Amino acid sequence: MAAFVGSVPRVGSASLSATRGGSAFVCGRPAPVVAAAPSKARWTMMPIGVPKVAYRVPGAPSADWVDIYNRLYRERIIFLGQEIDDEIANQIIAVMLYLESEDNTKPIYLYINSPGGSVIAGLALFDTMKHIKSEIVTINVGLAASMASFLLAAGEPGKRLALPHSRVMIHQPMGGAQGQAADIKVEAEQILRIKKNLVAEYARMTGQTIEAIIKDLNRDNFMSAEAAKEYGLIDMVIEGKSQAG
Repeated sequence: MAAFVGSVPRVGSASLSATRGGSAFVCGRPAPVVAAAPSKARWTMMPIGVPKVAYRVPGAPSADWVDIYNRLYRERIIFLGQEIDDEIANQIIAVMLYLESEDNTKPIYLYINSPGGSVIAGLALFDTMKHIKSEIVTINVGLAASMASFLLAAGEPGKRLALPHSRVMIHQPMGGAQGQAADIKVEAEQILRIKKNLVAEYARMTGQTIEAIIKDLNRDNFMSAEAAKEYGLIDMVIEGKSQAG
């Protein structure tokens, strides 16, 4: 979104107006035009929505306004800050593959603040994280729940981090089906197969036993950052200045 720059006019009770033929129209009612008061001050209104920052592409004559997340991608920083679905998973996968092709010797930083979401979309992200050569540093900055906790634990061993007041929640996959009995049976078998795979991966990533993981996934299991560290979901709680790297 473009920023608006200019002096601030003094208008009456109307907040929005458009001029036409020397008159101002507010909600279809003509009103006299009020001239802007002269002022030497220049006001810049901050764009609404995703914040934008100036960025000059090397070799370009001038800087362009790009959204903050696009700018951070160029520093190999990715944010997962919403529910996990196919769209956000595909976007993050595309960025990871691009950064991998650009330089696979540098780490990629994945900041997580997500309530979880689609298991299939999450597993697509998980497989990509394991497929590329670049190390994936995961950082929990708020809540890593459900599938987001799985991705948090999937970071590079020794480089799975969390802020002090972040939380983690693990539980078993949920699903539903309707239709013919045979179709419901197939869907139930798929959910059980996915749960078995998730349990095995949780056990591998945390060092917990299969039995302990199954027991702990039975209900919503919330953990503080320190508890998640003791459980094996993360490796370090960041205290003070940034220790990511």
